[in-house]
Amino acid sequence: MGRSRRTIPEELLLLALDPATGTTAQPQSLDLGLAGAQLVELALAGRIAPDGDRIAVVMPRPTGDPTLDSALELLRRRGSPVRAVHWIGGPRLGLRQTYLSHLERCGMVHAVESQMCGVLPTTRYQATDTAISREIRARLDSAIRTGVPPDPRTAALAALAHAVGLGKHLYPGNEGRSSRSRLRDLIRHDPMGGLVAHAVMDVQNGVAAQPRRATAGGGTGRPAAAAPMRSAAHRPGPMARVAAR
Repeated sequence: MGRSRRTIPEELLLLALDPATGTTAQPQSLDLGLAGAQLVELALAGRIAPDGDRIAVVMPRPTGDPTLDSALELLRRRGSPVRAVHWIGGPRLGLRQTYLSHLERCGMVHAVESQMCGVLPTTRYQATDTAISREIRARLDSAIRTGVPPDPRTAALAALAHAVGLGKHLYPGNEGRSSRSRLRDLIRHDPMGGLVAHAVMDVQNGVAAQPRRATAGGGTGRPAAAAPMRSAAHRPGPMARVAAR
């Protein structure tokens, strides 16, 4: 699968895969991040656009990606713009497994069947092409190291990685503290990624019921560029499946 065909949800999931254990870091908040990553990908494809703290469908034409198109159709059926926090915290149980199965079909991961405690069957996933994961990680590392504003895709990926708590997975320990801080700061480089990342953290923190206040100066409800990020509390909202069709 070529670089141009990888989506932000796929890249976020590959970042979260632990090569040693075959499991995903931050699995509960990752589900929220994948739902948010779908919004960013649809926005980059010109299908949706932010409207304050809401998401509006501006072009309902399918993208050709079955999982993204399922999300787009659900947004279209709403009939009016939906708040990002309501979408991300809504029913999408199984989204992580949907993307893992998709990556397996694409040959980017392979499933390893095993047993937990020698009894319970479990499935772990290993990346089949570590060069892809290294390339994704290198983009984040470069943005953190150089301070050069990243492209919108990388900025959104960084914002989502921070929002779901992958910072300590990617840059562990005291030595990774400055990198985690810079990862957080990359949110300012993509308005849509920032909106979605804040919505992910709002859902985790249980504040999705309250609309986000307008920014100083009469903003539209998007987070201010230099606003401090909330820490991920890892209290996920309910999920339900968006199955690939």
